[in-house]
Amino acid sequence: MNLQKIVIVLVHPDESRNVGAVCRAMANNGISSLRIVGKREDFDDERVRILAIHAANIWENATFYESVTAATADCVFAAGTTRRRGKKRKGKLLLPEEFAELASRATGTKPDEGGKIAAVFGNERTGLTDEELLECTMGVTIPSCPDFASLNLSHAVQIICYHLFRNQDKTSPGYTPLTLERIDQTVKIITDNLQKIGFFSLNGRPDMERFWRMLLSRAAMSEGEAVYLEKIFDKAAGLSQRNHTEASD
Repeated sequence: MNLQKIVIVLVHPDESRNVGAVCRAMANNGISSLRIVGKREDFDDERVRILAIHAANIWENATFYESVTAATADCVFAAGTTRRRGKKRKGKLLLPEEFAELASRATGTKPDEGGKIAAVFGNERTGLTDEELLECTMGVTIPSCPDFASLNLSHAVQIICYHLFRNQDKTSPGYTPLTLERIDQTVKIITDNLQKIGFFSLNGRPDMERFWRMLLSRAAMSEGEAVYLEKIFDKAAGLSQRNHTEASD
């Protein structure tokens, strides 16, 4: 596990003090990369620093984005945290320790191997919306008492970061997995070819794209594996079209 390749993403947090507390929780566990979906001017700098204390440098170096997709484009996978289950909420939700195991395999231990992974946290009041969670490639849940299940934002970040910190000595994959931006290219090639052979019903393509995006990100593919997979679908579509032409003749 390379903790320098762990990215914490906060999606439209409401309270400046919570952002400061998140910075402190990250610093406790050796994690320093903070990304926020929102604008810096939406937050009170002084309130952030009061709770960040000696971790204010994490706030100073935080970067800001317009969407979860933009904030995680250079990551191998993005795990959205949620306590709610449902059809649109990633089905099986990983426990923090299961997520940490996946992250340890994806991030590597050396600077020239492994890729970045993102842990994504929603707004304090609403959590991640269905749409925001769909922009992630997997879901993570933190078990808590059903009578009082909602966690403070910084507490949730602390739990996830702690499990990542505890896995920092795990082995690496020995290569750099593809980023989500690169995986999206492979997903487009797959679904374009499926489109060519008439695979989709009227509204089937978006669901299929999400399926392949989640599957391929969890696989932590190499560039060579992605190219090989793309060639398989290119060839399959070509053979299908050729056979269709021959049958028509």
